[in-house]
Amino acid sequence: MDALFDSINVRDLLCARDLSDPTCPLSAPDLRLLIQRLESHSLHIKSKVGSYLLSHHHHFASLFSLCNDAVSHSDLISSNLSDLLRFISDRPIDVEIRDLMEELSEKTREARTRRELLELARAVVEISERLKGVREGIRNGRLKFAAEEVRELKMALRVRDGGDVADESVREREPVVYGLLKKEWSDCFEQIQEVLVNFMKNAVRFERDTNRLLVGYRLSLDGVDGIELQTVLEAMDVVGILDYGLAKVADLIIKYVVSPAVNPGSPISFVEELNQDSKGMTEAVLKIVPSVEPKIENVEGEAIYSAIIQLIKFIGKCICFENGSWIQSFGRLTWPRISELIICNFLSKVVPEDASKLADFQKIIESTSQFETALKEIMFISASDNKDERLSNFAENVEVHFASRRKTEILAKARKLLLQCNFDVPQEYTRRGPMLKKDRTAVNSYEQVVDLLFLSERCVVSKAATQLMELVHQTLKDVCLSSTRVALEFYRAARDAILLYEVVIPVKLEKQLDGINQVAVLMHNDCLYLSQEILGLAFEYRSDFPSSIKEHAVFVDMAPRFHLMAEEILQKQIQLILYNLKEAVDGADGFQNTHRKQQFELAKFSIDQVIFILEKVHIIWEPLLLPSTYKRSMCMVLESVFSKITRDILLLDDLAADETLQLQRLIYLMLENLSSLFESLDAVSRKEKSREDPTPSLDNLIPSLCKIRKLAELLDMPLKSITTAWESGELVSCGFTVSEVKDFIKGIFTDSPLRKECLWRIENPSF
Repeated sequence: MDALFDSINVRDLLCARDLSDPTCPLSAPDLRLLIQRLESHSLHIKSKVGSYLLSHHHHFASLFSLCNDAVSHSDLISSNLSDLLRFISDRPIDVEIRDLMEELSEKTREARTRRELLELARAVVEISERLKGVREGIRNGRLKFAAEEVRELKMALRVRDGGDVADESVREREPVVYGLLKKEWSDCFEQIQEVLVNFMKNAVRFERDTNRLLVGYRLSLDGVDGIELQTVLEAMDVVGILDYGLAKVADLIIKYVVSPAVNPGSPISFVEELNQDSKGMTEAVLKIVPSVEPKIENVEGEAIYSAIIQLIKFIGKCICFENGSWIQSFGRLTWPRISELIICNFLSKVVPEDASKLADFQKIIESTSQFETALKEIMFISASDNKDERLSNFAENVEVHFASRRKTEILAKARKLLLQCNFDVPQEYTRRGPMLKKDRTAVNSYEQVVDLLFLSERCVVSKAATQLMELVHQTLKDVCLSSTRVALEFYRAARDAILLYEVVIPVKLEKQLDGINQVAVLMHNDCLYLSQEILGLAFEYRSDFPSSIKEHAVFVDMAPRFHLMAEEILQKQIQLILYNLKEAVDGADGFQNTHRKQQFELAKFSIDQVIFILEKVHIIWEPLLLPSTYKRSMCMVLESVFSKITRDILLLDDLAADETLQLQRLIYLMLENLSSLFESLDAVSRKEKSREDPTPSLDNLIPSLCKIRKLAELLDMPLKSITTAWESGELVSCGFTVSEVKDFIKGIFTDSPLRKECLWRIENPSF
């Protein structure tokens, strides 16, 4: 049939030659011809189909019969399924099946649980028996067997390193018997550990009477005889307590064998002896004997290094049995302490004290490196871990150690001189004697008289300051001649030495700084001097410093703190003086009623106290302080006290005639007794003028001085004269105010037409 339909070709039914040409349309005759031929061909196809069906009639009949049977079977299945569903609806068999399945699962679970419990019981019994075997092995001397069992049971019980420390939730989930087994294992572990450590204690002993280290190979303990030392070490290694078991042996050897060996003051040597019998080695002995050549100077440490290597080889051969891991374990326990002893007792003591001898230390560096190489070859220290090269690292950094030692010495010397200095003032500066006046050059040549670099002045300082700066200058000179690393330590030492003054001296002089004395002034000068010297250090030495130090060498940061300290000390002294002066002036009770004898004596005593305090300050300050500082500070003090006295007197009212005269007397008494003080200030001013420095007069420096002098004149001046002085501006130039003058007039003169007139003229100066 497929061949029949595929045979139809429209091209064959037409007469046109080319149907693909769109420009050639079909004509009406062509179309009619096409229709006729298609109808003819259709009839031919129908005839063929009918013939095919007739020829295959029995096949189609069989096919239709089969389809009918399939439909019948489908109906039967549908009927059976309906019956089954109806049956299930009447009896719920699925519930019974589910119950049976649950019962089956429960029985299976119970069987599994019983099987697991049985297996657990068997495991518990097995572990318990093995733990009993461990205890029995320890008692019978089968230490290696017991150690292996302890290791395997540790894994079986999942015991953590360092003990069975589990959190509470894990312990709650574990069976109780499991915890009991762990406890029993822990007891076994502690028992075998104690036994093995006791065996090691008996195996390695030191006889102090004979200076011998004894190593026994056949050991006995608690009735167990014939235990080999190697077996003990193997058992400790298996259990994992080798380091713990060797720790006491290491302590013993460090204390009694290594310490004498690294003492260069009493050189020793070792003599080895091996004792054996027919069954083998029984004992190894290492005797400590004095060196046969004790007078040979052990400069390069060869004798020490040789003795230590001999000792370690003895340990590796006679205690560790040439076992590399055991030797390494012993090395980890002892090398840090051995190296520290060698550094402390030998290397640190042979560090050169002079930088020029650093090159000679190279021999010690070489011998130290060879010593550590030998230790690496016998596996005592690690060949790959640079941390074990402790001695080489120390020896190769000898410049740093040299600098560190020198730094320590410099700071110790600085601290010592600061603590020992008593801050005595030179005798020439304790009074204004003839030497100070006539032979100033001789005094200035005194060692405690120093130049201030940036002030072009000289001052007296303590010996502590001068000696400290001498030490600093010497240290900085060493910086210029040293290598980079040494120079850096010296530079730091110089800074720290200067800063020690700031730390030590204020604490040492704490009590003196709370009073008015020369020590405080001397410390002020010290701080000023140090600040000036610090500013000059960089200019003096920086150009000669090693190039790598120039960028880091800074001193100027310290200068302000010393300058500030100097100012704080001076201000504290000024405040103490002002407080004492205020107390003295307050003792006059406002200078009231001085016409009475008792009140006059009280006021006079107060003035005497003021004079005494000012004269004391004058005696202390003038020889020690810089002239400019002395003038500035003294003027501040005088201004304060004169202002207070003047203010107290001007506040008085209703003064009697005798009272004014007594007040005038007190003022003149004070000014007369302070004449030497005024002369010293004038001398400073004249000296500054001689340097072409325009310096104001004393009255301008102490405004209240002019005012109190004028006040003394006003106390016995007629009313008209006072008014004239005000109108002329004389009183204003002395610092008086209009209210002060009016109150003064009202306090002295009784009310009268003349007083009213004068007060009016004072209030109206323009008139």
